[in-house]
Amino acid sequence: MNDQQAEAIDFGELVQSDRVHTSLYRDPAIFDEEMERIFKNTWVWVGHTSEIPIKNSFVKSWVGDKPVIVTRDKEMKVHVLLNRCRHRAASICEQKSGKTSVFVCPYHGWSYALDGKLRAVPHSKVYGEDFDKEEFPLISLRTEIYNGMIFATFRDDIEPLDDFLGPAKKWIDLFMKQGAGYPVKVLGEHQFTFDGNWKIQLENTTDAYHFPIVHKTFLDSLDSETTNIFDVLGQGGWLEDLGNGHSVMVMIPDLVDLDENLDAPIPERFEALAQELREEGHDEDKVRRMVRAVGGGGFNLNLFPNVACSMAFFRVLRPVKVDQTEIRHIAIGMDGGPDAANRVRLRLHEHFQGPMGFGSPDDAEGWERVQRGSAAGDDLWILVNRGEQPLEGHAAGEHVTDVSAETGMRAAYDMWKKVMTA
Repeated sequence: MNDQQAEAIDFGELVQSDRVHTSLYRDPAIFDEEMERIFKNTWVWVGHTSEIPIKNSFVKSWVGDKPVIVTRDKEMKVHVLLNRCRHRAASICEQKSGKTSVFVCPYHGWSYALDGKLRAVPHSKVYGEDFDKEEFPLISLRTEIYNGMIFATFRDDIEPLDDFLGPAKKWIDLFMKQGAGYPVKVLGEHQFTFDGNWKIQLENTTDAYHFPIVHKTFLDSLDSETTNIFDVLGQGGWLEDLGNGHSVMVMIPDLVDLDENLDAPIPERFEALAQELREEGHDEDKVRRMVRAVGGGGFNLNLFPNVACSMAFFRVLRPVKVDQTEIRHIAIGMDGGPDAANRVRLRLHEHFQGPMGFGSPDDAEGWERVQRGSAAGDDLWILVNRGEQPLEGHAAGEHVTDVSAETGMRAAYDMWKKVMTA
């Protein structure tokens, strides 16, 4: 889309305080502008430090529609590099992750260190005496890390990551308590695509309203004790706008801070794990801390524009096309923790988020139905007006809304509007 076409779209009019226009799901021109105005102008999550644990390790990722490589060089410094040779634009890395001291372009053999510096060019004398390798490193993005979460941006003049995250940092810190005293690490992931716009998924992470309907089969698969815990609309939870498009949905207040309530009775479903940990020699305080952490926290944290800390896993979205989105569900566990605890975390992840689980297929079906249904009225609006009024006298404060409110969606679209009209 050229500049004149972009100027013809009034992005500000497409987002109202209580609704957004259907074209946000369907217009390829809007999608193209989102890749430029949002994903090249905000902090975008690209990975977790546990994915590059040692020097010369790397993992592939994306910033919007731009392929990148997240690396840790020989000095242990983290870099985010565009996955594109400076010579003729071939991708230099096709392996998902691994360890190497150099990336070699398979087309003409230009090689790069993990900090992006161009190391060698075959037959470089043909370029002439003026050729300077220092002028052609891999393009490096500005990179900052908060509590193991790696973010990158194309903008050198953007606000610091700490400022962008703001109040969300408190919730990231709470989420990372799932390590139960150990560092949090990535255990594995489940990846899939759905035929729908990326913002449909962005909305979903703080949408408790759908949970008892879409996920009824999941709830039916649980014992009565666990079903009561997942009564997300009846536990006194709340939704909170954290600024800059971020939001948090607290579904199980008792599980917000995993360092608290350690004297509570161990749930029946975790008694076997507790006993196994005791038999391995862990003291009772540590056993209770690990058992309380294995089920995850009681909230979903949405970080604009592409990642969520969702109860017990990372959910990462990647826009592919206006009507196609890639999703990564990344299981996390305790780095150096007992195998038994990490095994239980993986089994719980598989139960809901795995490819044969109850959550992912039902969610994806809902997201695709939204995309299909949006074709039945290009001039209609998507409502995000549920629960606009703050809760009175709530323990979390006077600014929070009902757990089933659409506050998180309004927060994300407020940020969308701000960035798209900047």
